Amino acid sequence: MRKTQRITMAQALVRHLSALRIEMADGSLQAYVGGVFSIFGHGNVAGLGEALAAERHTLPTLRAHNEQGMAHAAVAYAKAQFRQRIMAVTTSIGPGATNLVTSAALAHINRLPVLLLPGDTFASRAPDPVLQQLEDFSHGDLSVNDCLRPVTRYFDRIMRPEQLLVALPRAIWTMVDPASCGPVCLALPQDVQTQAFDCPEDFLHPETLRFRRVPPDGAELARAAQLLRGAQRPLLVIGGGLMYSQAWEALRTFAESHGLPVAETQAGKGSLPWAHPLNLGAIGVTGSPAANTLAQEADLVFAIGTRLQDFSTGSHSLWSQAPVLCLNVQAFDASKRGCTALVADARLGLEQLQTALAGWQPAAQWTARARDLAAGWATRVTELTTSPLPSGLPYDADVIGAVQASAQGSAANDIVVCAAGTLPAELHKLWRSSAPGGYHLEYGYSTMGYEIAGGLGVKLAHPDKEVIVMVGDGSYMMMNSEIATSVLLGHKLIVVVLDNRGFGCIHRLQRASGSPLFNNMLDDCVVEGGTASAIDFAAHARSMGAHAVHVANIDALRQALEAARAASSTQVIVINTTAERSTADGGCWWEVAIPEVSGCADVNRARARYEQAKQAQKL
Repeated sequence: MRKTQRITMAQALVRHLSALRIEMADGSLQAYVGGVFSIFGHGNVAGLGEALAAERHTLPTLRAHNEQGMAHAAVAYAKAQFRQRIMAVTTSIGPGATNLVTSAALAHINRLPVLLLPGDTFASRAPDPVLQQLEDFSHGDLSVNDCLRPVTRYFDRIMRPEQLLVALPRAIWTMVDPASCGPVCLALPQDVQTQAFDCPEDFLHPETLRFRRVPPDGAELARAAQLLRGAQRPLLVIGGGLMYSQAWEALRTFAESHGLPVAETQAGKGSLPWAHPLNLGAIGVTGSPAANTLAQEADLVFAIGTRLQDFSTGSHSLWSQAPVLCLNVQAFDASKRGCTALVADARLGLEQLQTALAGWQPAAQWTARARDLAAGWATRVTELTTSPLPSGLPYDADVIGAVQASAQGSAANDIVVCAAGTLPAELHKLWRSSAPGGYHLEYGYSTMGYEIAGGLGVKLAHPDKEVIVMVGDGSYMMMNSEIATSVLLGHKLIVVVLDNRGFGCIHRLQRASGSPLFNNMLDDCVVEGGTASAIDFAAHARSMGAHAVHVANIDALRQALEAARAASSTQVIVINTTAERSTADGGCWWEVAIPEVSGCADVNRARARYEQAKQAQKL
């Protein structure tokens, strides 16, 4: 007879999570759930809170300051662990739960796992409507948690304790499966959390989790090999799927054996060391001239582990002349836009292609040209990041150069974190990634406010690394409370705030679209009776417990970075930068729709350029 224990649903949930182990890529066993971020309220404090307190020595519970921030941190943790380990987050019903929506969408788009455990209203409906309860006039079973359905890969509402026995393993396997991986949500009515049931003991001792590597289909593999053998000028475009497969050695072997140039998306940056002679750097709208030039000349693009987002493809105009072979574990991504699909794990796919292509080489002059362009771009990156102007405000490249130089030979120990604005474009082009995972950009959703919370999640995943968060003033203002959380938890961050006094990236996009300056830069937004903004970011960060300074120039930034690296607690360095300058090298067209009719001549001229550019778009 199956042995059982009389425990609550919340206790069963927490004990299952606490006991879960995962077999890592190196064969070691680790806890699958690294911890639980929680902000308690009436919907989760008495049930789930009691269960978490009992298991806090084996499953750490971490107190945060903002629900969206803690979910960002949990997502960043999973990304930093290459999706091998996760964190959970729990909130009360109401605003705490709806604060998870942005993070869930971020995780869904980026194919990253996080376990969402929001409280829910009473299943019994006895005290309805309770505090924070949504009342829908047409749907009696609706709660605010239903907002999470379209932004999660698996959603369930636990209406009876025994439902957990089915729902929780399904949620876990959704996150472990490489094709379905993404956020999952178990909505937990607060009365059901506290209800006892006879829980099978084997549920409290789950089997070890193991990752599935999907091998390629024989016919698809043969077709992929045929396409590559027929190409004289192939280009590899690498996305985050290669990182999650931890296939960087397979990529290096494949590229070197066949002399194939490599271009990197934001998520794929770091798949090869930046100085590798076949690494052309960034591809697309924020791409290097080396990568984008060869993309326009290639006769085959081999896309590996990428969603083929518009920033990577130049809104499908960058390599419109070339067919695309797509290796991806998710068939949805592998078959986009008429690509020839090779559905498989990136590492297994590359290894089996390596065998199938024995002896094959593209045109020798293609490989030689790629090496020359890569070397030229590496030299240019050094120029751009080490030669600040003698006067005037610095721009992002100057700050990036100072941050990178401050590593003093230990760059492999750095992880740079960023998400939105101009900085991702500059970092994609200019950051010198020396190891997989050292470049942590959230650019699938480009979520303002991710940076500091994400940095905390990365630090939790890699406490031995120096985590450097680079963030603009706009994103800092969106979300900064996890500076206080980093201090509370004793996890040091170095936060570099680039203050260009507004939304500089969109300011430049607005001008390029022909529109007048409007509602982006702070000085343009002062209304009658208002006061010009004069935020002291350093003082603000100090109020949350960080050590913070405002530096006057790049030389002072270098000194502050040296001191920050020597410190043991969170450091914030603020520097004024210009919004009027960005790196002109590289880049390509990006489709931003321009008004077809306007009374503004500049808008009409921008519309004419837009219509001309669309002619190169592959539809």
